Amino acid sequence: MPPIVFSDIGKAASDLLGKDFPVGSIKLETKTTASNGVNFTVSGAKDNKTGGIAGELKTKYADKARGLTLTETWTTSNVLSAEVELADSLTKGLKLNLLGSLLPHAGTKNAKVSLEYKQDALATRSSIDLFKGPIATADLALNHDGILFGAETAYDLASGNVTKYNFAFGYATREYAMALHAANKLDTFAGSYFHKVNKELEAGGRATWDRKSGANVSLELAAKYALDKDAFVKAKIDNAGKLGLGYTQVLRPGVKASLGGVFDTTRLGENVHKVGMSIVLDA
Repeated sequence: MPPIVFSDIGKAASDLLGKDFPVGSIKLETKTTASNGVNFTVSGAKDNKTGGIAGELKTKYADKARGLTLTETWTTSNVLSAEVELADSLTKGLKLNLLGSLLPHAGTKNAKVSLEYKQDALATRSSIDLFKGPIATADLALNHDGILFGAETAYDLASGNVTKYNFAFGYATREYAMALHAANKLDTFAGSYFHKVNKELEAGGRATWDRKSGANVSLELAAKYALDKDAFVKAKIDNAGKLGLGYTQVLRPGVKASLGGVFDTTRLGENVHKVGMSIVLDA
C-alpha cells in the first residue's frame, strides 16, 4: 500500500459522496501546456442564484530533475498567490512548501510554510500560518497491512491554546475501505465505508453524529456506475431526503462534461432544487 497522509483516511468514501455533483453553478475550465512545460489553467464559474462570475488564472512550472514546482494564481477577486514546492531534493520523501497570498487593495496578506515527510508506513505533515495566530498544525498517518491510524492537531502560538484535535482509524484493501473519524475536539464522530463491487460499480456511505448538537445521526449513501470507459453516473441520498444525481461523459480526448443536480424529495413542488454543469477542456 502506498504512503497515505491523514486526509487520505476515508477519502474514497468522501470522493464518492462529494465529487462529480456540479450543482449550483456552471463551470468551465481549460488546461493547456506550453512547449517549455509551463501549464496554464483558466477556470470560471457562474453562480446560478446570484449570477455572479468568479474565475482564476493559474500558471505552473515543474522542474522534475530538481523536484521544484512554481505556481502562481490570480483570481477575479484580485487575490495574488504564489507557491514554491521542493520535493525529494534534500532527502527522499521530504517536501517543502512555501505559500503566500496578497489582496492588494485591502493590504491583506497570508504566508504559510509546510513540511511533508513520507515513507512506506508513515507520513507526517506540519505547517505554520505566519499571519493567522500564528497557528501551527501537524498531522500523522500510519499504515500497516492496510490498518490505518491518523491524528491531527492545531496550536495557536499567540494564545497558547490547542484549537483542534482529530483522530482517525481505518482499514483499506484494493476492494474496500472503512474509516472512523473523531473530529472537532471529539464532538463529531463519523463512520464511512467504500466498496468497489466490481469494475463497473462502486458503493459507499457515511454516518455522522454531533454529540454537542444532540441531533440524530445523519446518514448518506452513494453509488457510481460506469456505463462504459468514457461515461459514468452517480447517485446519492441522505436521511433528510436530499437526492443527488450526476452524469459525467468524456466527449472526446481532452473534453469532459458533467451534469448534476440535488433535489429535495420532501419538497418536490418547491423551488429549492439545485442543478449545474461543468466542462473541462484539457489540451
